Amino acid sequence: MFGDVDALLLARIQFGFTVSFHFIFPSFSIGLASYLAVLEGLWLRTRDAAYLDLYKFWLKIFAVAFAMGVVSGIVMSYQFGTNWAVFSDKTGPVLGPLMAYEVLTAFFLEAGFLGVMLFGMAKVGPRLHFAATLMVAVGTFISAFWILSANSWMHTPQGYAVNAVGQFVPAGDWLAIIFNPSFPYRLVHTVTGAYLTTALAVGAVGAWHLLRDQQDRFARIMFSMATGMIAVVAPLQIAAGDTQGLNTLEHQPAKVMAMEGHFHSHRDGAPLILFGVPNQREQRMDHAIEIPKLSSLILKHDANAPLAGLDTVARDRQPPVAVLFWSFRVMVGLGFAMLGLALWALWARLRGTLFSARWLHRAALLMGPSGFVAVIAGWITTEVGRQPYTVYGLLETAKSASPLAAPAVGASLVAFVIVYFAVFGFGTLYILRLMAEGAHKREGGLEDSGPINRAGMAASIIGPGQVPAE
Repeated sequence: MFGDVDALLLARIQFGFTVSFHFIFPSFSIGLASYLAVLEGLWLRTRDAAYLDLYKFWLKIFAVAFAMGVVSGIVMSYQFGTNWAVFSDKTGPVLGPLMAYEVLTAFFLEAGFLGVMLFGMAKVGPRLHFAATLMVAVGTFISAFWILSANSWMHTPQGYAVNAVGQFVPAGDWLAIIFNPSFPYRLVHTVTGAYLTTALAVGAVGAWHLLRDQQDRFARIMFSMATGMIAVVAPLQIAAGDTQGLNTLEHQPAKVMAMEGHFHSHRDGAPLILFGVPNQREQRMDHAIEIPKLSSLILKHDANAPLAGLDTVARDRQPPVAVLFWSFRVMVGLGFAMLGLALWALWARLRGTLFSARWLHRAALLMGPSGFVAVIAGWITTEVGRQPYTVYGLLETAKSASPLAAPAVGASLVAFVIVYFAVFGFGTLYILRLMAEGAHKREGGLEDSGPINRAGMAASIIGPGQVPAE
């Protein structure tokens, strides 16, 4: 079945498939952990039971998403040893410790305090429980820190030496490895994207329930908080993406050339190609729709600044242009759509129609999955743009793979596709079902003021009949 297919291509497809599934869940749980902390903090401050109800509603969803993120991440780790053994051997002295730091700091922090979040309120009390929620939120950020540091080093390697057997080893300064040139930009862009993804998902859930009942207080709180967050984060995300693009132009110019669709150099200002059909074989852009000199203005802040094209890069060192060209446009297009939604919601808020503007609610519902699509498109842009290297400019992808036969890689790829769609598809459907049900007012809920019933709070989170004994 796979005899005529390159084993390297199958290995790349397999890793791309698994990491795409995995990336969906952390991009949601990073922002959702912080949202949970905000909700619990608001409840502690106001004693308004609605915030606690929303907290326990989203806590269930967070627990499922966190679990699926952990499971899908473990599978990727195994692939480093099975499909990419040469890469693991050569980069292990640098990347291995970074991955270990992520486990020892972030994962242990998240996993330890997640148990307190789920089952500990009746035992530890509300304030210590809030501290546990904060620790989980911090843990998700620390996890992103280490993973992005390792991945960024593969794009902009520094602080390394090559030993006698061809391995990359630290050259004595771990800070140079950790804080490599692209890391700060990628960290800000990715984490901001995670917050935006979560806000869009929360806003979509709020919009869904507002369309069913405009007086639903839980839906009003969710939609108001989410659209407010989108209004703040969407423009920040666009600005962060612009700075990362400038950093990429400095360190990975061929990637930007492919993203822009510039097959040819421009001496007196490069156009911004809005749409077209990349023809890499003929090294041209067919049916291009472009705005003169705008690309130079964006990338160089000078409309007449020269920009090099892919004609300055050897063909065997060019990334796949069509993939980058379109994935980049999907990401940018969705980013501006998010900004438009934010401005629309802000206008409705100022007019006092935030909870009655049904077309706004429909738009927010439609935009709910857009954050996930955008982060996947951004990941594809970043990682495919690194080709033909795994460590940019130093280690080629073709020399990073394990010596496996195509049928073996293909069989495991088919198994992954079947299992992933079954397991994670079911988990995603379960999350969507929880979202559709919405947050319901607890029977005998907490009063806005008065003494705190710890057993009652635990029952509201864990469920009736499951409160641990004091």
